[in-house]
Amino acid sequence: MADRAALEELVRLQGEHVRGLKQQKASAEQIEEEVAKLLKLKAQLGPDDTKHKFVLKTPKGTRDYSPRQMAVREKVFDVIIRCFKRHGAEVIDTPVFELKDFDIAGQFDPMIPDAECLKIMCEILSSLQIGDFLVKVNDRRILDGMFAVCGVPDAKFRTICSSVDKLDKVPWEEVKNEMVGEKGLAPEVADRIGDYVQQHGGVSLVEQLLQDPKLSQNKQAVEGLTDLKLLFEYLTLFGINDKISFDLSLARGLDYYTGVIYEAVLLQTPAQAGEEPLGVGSVAAGGRYDGLVGMFDPKGRKVPCVGLSIGVERIFSIVEQRLEALEEKVRTTETQVLVASAQKKLLEERLKLVSELWDAGIKAELLYKKNPKLLNQLQYCEEAGIPLVAIIGEQELKDGVIKLRSVASREEVDVRREDLVEEIRRRTAQAPCAC
Repeated sequence: MADRAALEELVRLQGEHVRGLKQQKASAEQIEEEVAKLLKLKAQLGPDDTKHKFVLKTPKGTRDYSPRQMAVREKVFDVIIRCFKRHGAEVIDTPVFELKDFDIAGQFDPMIPDAECLKIMCEILSSLQIGDFLVKVNDRRILDGMFAVCGVPDAKFRTICSSVDKLDKVPWEEVKNEMVGEKGLAPEVADRIGDYVQQHGGVSLVEQLLQDPKLSQNKQAVEGLTDLKLLFEYLTLFGINDKISFDLSLARGLDYYTGVIYEAVLLQTPAQAGEEPLGVGSVAAGGRYDGLVGMFDPKGRKVPCVGLSIGVERIFSIVEQRLEALEEKVRTTETQVLVASAQKKLLEERLKLVSELWDAGIKAELLYKKNPKLLNQLQYCEEAGIPLVAIIGEQELKDGVIKLRSVASREEVDVRREDLVEEIRRRTAQAPCAC
């Protein structure tokens, strides 16, 4: 490699020398002599096998998706997008944004957006049918108030918060050891934290903590608990309170959360009756971050914000695994009808008909062979999950009809050509989604 590098450098220098001679308008003999030297050096260098070869690699952190996988992804995204739109969501693209002057104070109840975010989260997870789930809620103000009354120094709030956030993965004793051994928290302070963060329940727990001798004396904690009590009232009205658990161990490590925080986890059915369900991982999360947008505003105005994120990649993997376990067939196309022929030499008629269907907005396709066997065409429909076959034959052409076949029932009916589009639409009409 070193010899080659040296030769490449000589070739580069000789090339510059030749170009210099040409610019100086040196004699033709001198230029010819130096060009000969350059060609000799290039000959010694030989071809570089590493050049002109394209090595295709999937970029780190990405993956390729097969047609089957893309079909699953599109269905997942479709459920999510339709759910958001049902709640009045608008689609935006924000490479840059301009913050406009407005005053929103006192115009709405801040708990309503939080409740709706939780409602959206529950609707999406129910619609995806990926299993039982539980949404854990807490409030950063409750956490900060709890740390304060337990005796955590202000400078250690965030680092202790990150330890608490691990309680969904490791037992309390390990978390306590980290707080005390690695982060220098007094053991008695850690014990007081442990008394709180191992509690979870519903609105009754919120009411209990509002009467707690210590928390009830902390302004931040009382504000958080009062808002959480109101939130549970709205969740009851939305019919999802049975899916929500107030969990004092939920911390969400991101510093920009300012109020309610939430996280959805899938539940694994317990092996033994009476055991608590086991979480198998977070699939959605969110919360309130009233201070985040103001960080980008020169005037530092407070803009109330709530948001949620869906763990699409995790959900996609879960759905894919479930389909594989159940050996369910996944359609990779949305084709409504295959245009087929019953005899030979009907390619032009198939092309004409499929074009008519395309122009009418029907999702149609045909096999590219000139004279495919009818059996092969029907088998293709079964394999691809295409529900209908429009069959052209010599008799059908004479009668001005198309034979429409249901792939599932194998029933065939003659449909007048001018009525074919409406008949296909009628048969393939999608029922409204219940998501």
